Amino acid sequence: MDTDVVVVGGGIVGLATAYRLLVDGTARRVTVIEKEAGVGRHQSSHNSGVIHAGVYYPAGSLKAELCRAGKQELERFADDHGIRRTTPGKHIVAVEEEEFARFDDLAERARANGVPGLRELDAHELAAREPHVAGLRALWSPTTGSIDFAEVCDALAGEITDRGGVIRTATTVVGIEERPDGVRVATDAGPVTAGVVVACAGLQADRVAALTDADPHPTIVGFRGAWLRLHPRASGLVSSHVYPVPDPRFPFLGVHLSPRVDGEVWIGPNAVLAAGREAYDGRPDLRDLVDVATNRGMWRLGRRFWQVGAIELWRDRVRSAFLREVRRYVPSLRDEDVLDGRAVGIRAQALAPDGDLVEDFVVDETARVVHVRNAPSPAATASLAIGRMVAERVADHVA
Repeated sequence: MDTDVVVVGGGIVGLATAYRLLVDGTARRVTVIEKEAGVGRHQSSHNSGVIHAGVYYPAGSLKAELCRAGKQELERFADDHGIRRTTPGKHIVAVEEEEFARFDDLAERARANGVPGLRELDAHELAAREPHVAGLRALWSPTTGSIDFAEVCDALAGEITDRGGVIRTATTVVGIEERPDGVRVATDAGPVTAGVVVACAGLQADRVAALTDADPHPTIVGFRGAWLRLHPRASGLVSSHVYPVPDPRFPFLGVHLSPRVDGEVWIGPNAVLAAGREAYDGRPDLRDLVDVATNRGMWRLGRRFWQVGAIELWRDRVRSAFLREVRRYVPSLRDEDVLDGRAVGIRAQALAPDGDLVEDFVVDETARVVHVRNAPSPAATASLAIGRMVAERVADHVA
């Protein structure tokens, strides 16, 4: 074998998995294969930079379990490696009485998850903490943080190479052949043989799975989100992350304001169907669009939620509509307080055949390949805990 384990994908989950394999001694030789010229080029660096505390996730889910554990590991890793992080906390704001039932459900879920320091605030308490934020009630999570996950990726890559691992960038996997004694990974730069493969391909997860005997479902659909920025003179409008009460029908958290470690405050993201899985500039990708158009699950999702999709598209195209959503809970926000030059990210969202959006992390296996099929937010926060879980599964194959 050329290596003990091949990890397909150099995003934060793939890197965390490779790191855990080496640190825990599950494998001596680990090779990460990444199609981009560097690590962490997609979801890992196109996000709000929020370290989640575990508020949103159903008790007993992988997200709830791994977010809590992963947050602690991430913060220790960041501190050990001199990576900037802050802890501004988060206010989740209910602005209408119609949101109270959802708010109460969310608060109960957060308590079940053991979110540290959680408090419910009334309108006066919220105004005292965030004078420019309007709401009838708020849920305060004091341990929610901020970090630059691209810096985490770079530090993980450094740890991998320091421990003897190999990271091959600008290399695309084109085939995976499972054999009784190992796996042959075909790439555009030649084959690599390994005992086990871990696929952490993010936006391409279903396509990498299709190279093996894995279940064809769930499939991946890209949802594009864009952020605006507060002008530096308006950065004092918020001192913490400020979120709306989310719609429980969707795994998206709504347009929010997020203070970042560099001092900027981002506003967003929205969530619209992407023109391509990596179409950050908005230019359509024909292959990706054909996949969406022929995906029965996507048609079923569209029939149920076309009105919601139309509203999101309108907010994406019309800046005033985007800002109107934010003014629900930051009414003093002015047009001149917001800078253009949008940052754009594309979320890899797993979709079931019946049209349901898959909310929890999904990891499955074939004979010699462990597939991370769905790892949306809070996967970056939970990355080291996900890596530990996947490394344990690899250990079973190695044994």
